[in-house]
Amino acid sequence: MTSDGSPGEKFQSLVNIMAQLRGPGGCPWDREQTFDSIKPFLLEEAYEVMEAIDARAWKELAGELGDLLLQAVFFSQMAAEQDLFSIEDALDAINQKLIRRHPHVFAPEQATAETEGDVRRIWNEMKSEEQKLKGKPATLLGSVPRVLPALVEAQQLSSRAAQAGFDWENIHQVLDKLREELQEFEAARQSSSHADLESEVGDVLFVIVNLARFVKIDPEQALRRTNSKFRERFGYVERKLAERGKAPSEASLDEMEALWQEAKR
Repeated sequence: MTSDGSPGEKFQSLVNIMAQLRGPGGCPWDREQTFDSIKPFLLEEAYEVMEAIDARAWKELAGELGDLLLQAVFFSQMAAEQDLFSIEDALDAINQKLIRRHPHVFAPEQATAETEGDVRRIWNEMKSEEQKLKGKPATLLGSVPRVLPALVEAQQLSSRAAQAGFDWENIHQVLDKLREELQEFEAARQSSSHADLESEVGDVLFVIVNLARFVKIDPEQALRRTNSKFRERFGYVERKLAERGKAPSEASLDEMEALWQEAKR
């Protein structure tokens, strides 16, 4: 059901509903939640948003974005109850940040940006200034969160370093580095400890992330698409085997490979 009203009015309705759910006579489940208990739902909802985008399921995406928005309101309601901050504070923070980090839009007399690279430079400069004001070390990589998925973290770390000039000159050098790391992995596989082998696998993955960066591919998204493709093709193999009265564990590798190639076609 769609209600009338402006986005602001509808957002206030969500805030009011959440306050009622957490208030006296509200929902027992909502009332017992904490910052720590809600954290997993935040990640879950974010991934469901990504899945809806991948599927181009736009109506579903609207619902998933609503679920994600609820998480911000939920956290803010709990914070307000403890006099930590309010949803208004969170909205002020993001509004001010967007204006501050886009001087080329909101204060063109102070900065101009003609390219995406200019925008990234301005954004990082503003972010660095913010870190200084907070008394935090303004290191180039210090603002990259350590809790990011590893592929995303690697992408951001290498991108920040590249902006400072610490980068390969061309993609051929990246490919040479990948071959070098694969050789080191092969050597480690023959004689090194599990820890050394893990380190070499990490080095290979890091170079592959940089390879994706050079051709302007998001490695996280690329891997997600490949995962989806693998799911579909292996599902085809399972269905065809089931038609023959077999489970994958009962089929030969040659039989499964033939069905895999059939799925690709």
